[in-house]
Amino acid sequence: MNLAVVGVTGLVGQVMCRVLEEQHFPVSTFIPVASERSVGKKVVFRNKAYAVVSMEEAIARQPDIALFSAGGSISLEFAPQFAAVGTTVIDNSSAWRMDPEKKLVVPEINAQALTPSDKIIANPNCSTIQMVMALAPLHRAYGIERIVVSTYQSFTGTGVKAVKQYNLEKKGYTPDTVQMAYPHPIFENCLPHCDVFLDNDYTKEEMKLVHETRKILDDQSIGITATAVRVPVDGGHSESVNISFKNPFAVEDVKQLLRETPGIIVQDDVTNNGYPMPLMAKDKDDVFVGRIRRDESIPNGLNLWVVSDNLRKGAATNAVQVAAYLYNHGFFSV
Repeated sequence: MNLAVVGVTGLVGQVMCRVLEEQHFPVSTFIPVASERSVGKKVVFRNKAYAVVSMEEAIARQPDIALFSAGGSISLEFAPQFAAVGTTVIDNSSAWRMDPEKKLVVPEINAQALTPSDKIIANPNCSTIQMVMALAPLHRAYGIERIVVSTYQSFTGTGVKAVKQYNLEKKGYTPDTVQMAYPHPIFENCLPHCDVFLDNDYTKEEMKLVHETRKILDDQSIGITATAVRVPVDGGHSESVNISFKNPFAVEDVKQLLRETPGIIVQDDVTNNGYPMPLMAKDKDDVFVGRIRRDESIPNGLNLWVVSDNLRKGAATNAVQVAAYLYNHGFFSV
């Protein structure tokens, strides 16, 4: 397999390389790609140094797969150019997620919808991925009517600039406006502000949770409202998810169903203070679910606490899992 990682020097690009190594993905030719200012820099993959190449050179080399994590505008410009030479692009930006012609894929849920003609495949938003991992089996069993979700999202989800701001503030420095990723301090603070505000006063991140969840679960009738909060946590998103089902359920059946779901680990032992935390989820590929309890204020209501490493299952791992699905199902003549 000839494989390119586009945005290889970024946070998610680096984790993509790590996950490819850990999962022993069959890479015969590795093509690291980044912006012009990074061309020529060396990156290490499987203990071998590679020089970063330009987008144009990578396209000319016609990789089988290109894992993209370089931002929406870059993806809109270059993903079609890769696809035109036969490359299958798995894109981590928001550029293609709501395009009706593009599949939005979490492999455990809807990879079976993919076909060899899908040359640009969208990776969902990090906060969406972990939530739908828990929701999908429950929706099939009980039918979801409405979701109320509040997120507690790591600053790592914003990228290198946010990590730099947090580290400067932690050391007691006040970053100048050029160095700041956020309009307010993030160290010892919470910002109810993920991405930009839209005309409806929700943020773009909050509306991603609405639209992407409906698309992945293939149900536009689900009512969804979200509040997304940026928190001073170094890796790992947490979510409080309140669900209203159409049909009745038993809490023990919900727990068992989640235990049996691939990619989900149930941590729900409140007697011994057992519940998911981002500190324990960091550097892991699973989605952790706990605090599973009935919402006693409404009929057929359920509360969940969902935690996952946003750079792994929320981004890099999910993309590599999509690539592995394509490879294992014979999408490439290698």
